[in-house]
Amino acid sequence: MKNKIIFLFTLISAVAFSQESDSTQVVYKKRVLEGIEVDFLVSYYKQDGVHSSVSGGIGSEKLTDLASNIIVAIPLNDDDVLTVDMGLSAYTSASSSNINPFNATGASGGGDDDDDDRAPVTGPYGTPWQASSGASAQDVLGSAVVNYSHSSDNRNFIWNTNVSFSNEYDYTSIGFGGGMSKLFNNKNSEVSAKANVYLDQWRPIYATELHEYAKYGLGFQNNGFFNGVTILDQNGNASTSYLPSDFKVWNSTNRNSYSLSLSFSQVATKKMQFSVFFDILQQQGMLSSPYNRVYFADKANYYIGQAQYIPVYETTQNRGVYQLADDIERLPGTRFKLPFGGRLNYYINERLSLRTYYRYYWDDWGITSHTASVELPIKLTDKFTVFPMYRYYTQDASKYFAPFETHLSTEKYYTSDYDLSTFNASQYGFGVGYTDILTSAKIWKFGLKSMDLRFNHYDRNDGLNANIITFGIKFVEQ
Repeated sequence: MKNKIIFLFTLISAVAFSQESDSTQVVYKKRVLEGIEVDFLVSYYKQDGVHSSVSGGIGSEKLTDLASNIIVAIPLNDDDVLTVDMGLSAYTSASSSNINPFNATGASGGGDDDDDDRAPVTGPYGTPWQASSGASAQDVLGSAVVNYSHSSDNRNFIWNTNVSFSNEYDYTSIGFGGGMSKLFNNKNSEVSAKANVYLDQWRPIYATELHEYAKYGLGFQNNGFFNGVTILDQNGNASTSYLPSDFKVWNSTNRNSYSLSLSFSQVATKKMQFSVFFDILQQQGMLSSPYNRVYFADKANYYIGQAQYIPVYETTQNRGVYQLADDIERLPGTRFKLPFGGRLNYYINERLSLRTYYRYYWDDWGITSHTASVELPIKLTDKFTVFPMYRYYTQDASKYFAPFETHLSTEKYYTSDYDLSTFNASQYGFGVGYTDILTSAKIWKFGLKSMDLRFNHYDRNDGLNANIITFGIKFVEQ
């Protein structure tokens, strides 16, 4: 769960004049925010891939997500602004649906499903390559962030404080923080610092087979879900030898995150502006995902489903068998991160600008990465701008990552989540923006200030690809 707090700073000169009356001086200043501003944001995201972490590094990563936010900024007086950001995100996921991959209504329920073309079978079955019909196939994330900011009379010093909350079926996050910015050199220079704390809590959901083992112990194959279910060995024969003895439930389910961010921005010339940033992040607690399976190379394989699909288990030809997990991913209880980078914006002419970005990242799990992006806003008219962009990302793997059925049970930490693997990715995008400074279009007492529509395509060299469409619209009180 990542919460982003965006610091908006405006280069506003204080307007003041003096009036003598009984030796009293009255100073007039421009309000930080003239009226209420309302942003509506909506996005649609769709991805596919072949390395599901829930299925131990193989399987469908199909996912769709529809998210919306409403952001309301309210001026409390000349100097203070209250901003409330509320959001909802609803997703469906083939990967997370396979926390319980067995399409059955009971321990020995029929596996027929009119929604797919898999062969009928008595008893539960599943496959990493298709979504299950389980409850974990979909969820809704709700979030809220409240931010209060205060600007000094000369607008050269700004401080803010914020609180946040988000919740979904198995995870809750509470956050708080604050920051300050100092402008100087005729507002051409700015230094900022911000700090945030997130206190999160898992409500762990484990893979079905591991949940049953934790609940019933050594007798789990004669109780609950497994009562009457046939377990198959690698040769497709019935077996009673499956025993995920490496699995233990997590005793502590908290995850705490602490961050400190420092930045400096400078208007270098009439045409160029740059900024640099440096972040320090520390996490501790349950940093593993409790539903991500791991399969060991030195353990025998066991399955539920149709034996004829065992030889093609790792391919999309597998239409009806699922391998039982040896354990869940185990990662250290602490993680230290150090990203730093910068931006450079250059005004080429009245029609064209250049925006560039670079970030280097390092953490003590062994991951290093580089991110670079470029955007070329092209002003077609006074109101319309187009935004072609490109982003490149490359990453070295965590020392705790290994592909499907490669880890050994003797290791202390292990994961097959390809987000922690070595990969590179490209993102291509295009957007159209509309700005009406005079806000001639109105709804009630609000004028339409801007609209923004963007499309981005993402390609990763491990087979993951995604498309995202975002639309935003801003209204201002008049």
